[in-house]
Amino acid sequence: GDPRDGELGLAAVPGRQEAFRQGLEAAVCYGRTLRCPRIHLMAGRVPLGADRAAVAGEMETTFIENLRYAADLLAQEDMIGLVEPINSRITDPRYFLNTPHQAAAILEKVGRPSLKLQLDLFHCQIMDGNLSSNLEKYFPLIGHIQIAQVPGRHEPDSPGELNYNYIFELLESLGYSGYVGCEYAPKEDTLEGLGWLRSYWESRGLQHGGTSKAAE
Repeated sequence: GDPRDGELGLAAVPGRQEAFRQGLEAAVCYGRTLRCPRIHLMAGRVPLGADRAAVAGEMETTFIENLRYAADLLAQEDMIGLVEPINSRITDPRYFLNTPHQAAAILEKVGRPSLKLQLDLFHCQIMDGNLSSNLEKYFPLIGHIQIAQVPGRHEPDSPGELNYNYIFELLESLGYSGYVGCEYAPKEDTLEGLGWLRSYWESRGLQHGGTSKAAE
């Protein structure tokens, strides 16, 4: 979509299906060139001035239609489409997809293996909390994890509500082998802010880079 017009994705926006498909084709082209196998299919916002409850049915129908189209196209490219709930309490009050429960229900209705859940733990904590149970419950659907501390959205070891050492160990125990995206705003310098990762590796007996000291 066009951010200048207040758009944040198009997948669930009625009447914008053709623009969504054009954007998807461009994203696939970029993904192919960059060898990036996962594409975030952004749902978009409830139209300005509309009542969320009144348009929810039409937006979900549009979302499912577009996701099925995208899933079939991405499967041909050996790519995965991701849907991400974004909290509507702080970050974006009008974003259509805002809880993991809503995302899981929509993914079930779409019924395509080439679609997965992009679970940003910052958004999930704000909307629902209960992270351990949600990670375990939705783990089979998860295609990508993103992190940030709550409420400041800074480094995971900054002051806040979440114990990321515990969460990382839980992800390991569940068998998560994908990337963890650092979608936070560094409090100061980016590289200095990555000290939390070095500290975590050391606490787990790993060298910087995640390799085992014992193996070395």
